[in-house]
Amino acid sequence: MNSLKNKRALITGGSRGIGAAIVKRLASEGAHVAFTYASSPDRANETVKTAQAFGVQAVAIQADSADASAVVAPVERTVTELGGIDILVNNAGVLAFGPIDDFKLTDFDRTLAVNVRAVFVATQAAVKHMKEGGRIINIGSCNAERMPFQGGAVYAMSKSALKGLVQGLARDLGPRGITINNVQPGPIDTDMNPDNSEFADMLKKQVMALPRYGTAEEVAAMVAYLAGPEAGYVTGASLNIDGGFNA
Repeated sequence: MNSLKNKRALITGGSRGIGAAIVKRLASEGAHVAFTYASSPDRANETVKTAQAFGVQAVAIQADSADASAVVAPVERTVTELGGIDILVNNAGVLAFGPIDDFKLTDFDRTLAVNVRAVFVATQAAVKHMKEGGRIINIGSCNAERMPFQGGAVYAMSKSALKGLVQGLARDLGPRGITINNVQPGPIDTDMNPDNSEFADMLKKQVMALPRYGTAEEVAAMVAYLAGPEAGYVTGASLNIDGGFNA
């Protein structure tokens, strides 16, 4: 379980849910980790301690992914404190649902700023420091390919944009030996989307091929694979981990 020994990773939005699971999984495989969080310093400190228990360095950095300058700063701090950056996981994201007639332009702008622009800005900053073997992994969504209910158009659009981004950047970064991919989770049991709600019951009965929610740890396992040496020939891909949501 030391396939990432001494690699340096930055995970955006890493204090809870899928992000925290990714921090812990990469740390368990030997990577030194930095991660950003928007609020809840107590939870961020807990994640730091959990990562450090694996004998690696861990750094929590408060940052608002809607602010472009606040996206670049954690990359530079990761390079300074961990001595470089080998892995970037763009996990931070926001979710705003609503019908087209009532959808606020401020919610539209924030969705694009966090879910799309921040991914580009962090990637642009990170690749300046990455060497051959670098890994960039975006946490997208199965909704990039399928939105089976009303109100999710803007969110789906933001995640669909990541597919085009990785396909294009795979061409740009391939000659430099850097891979870039999307992981597209389906319904995952987190604080924001618990598996014991009426909405979850509807999805499990009507939408899912596997009638259960996934776990953050399952998503983290796919990220760890893409970050590791065995995925060196995978780039420009959008990989579903969705229990058959898009089947």
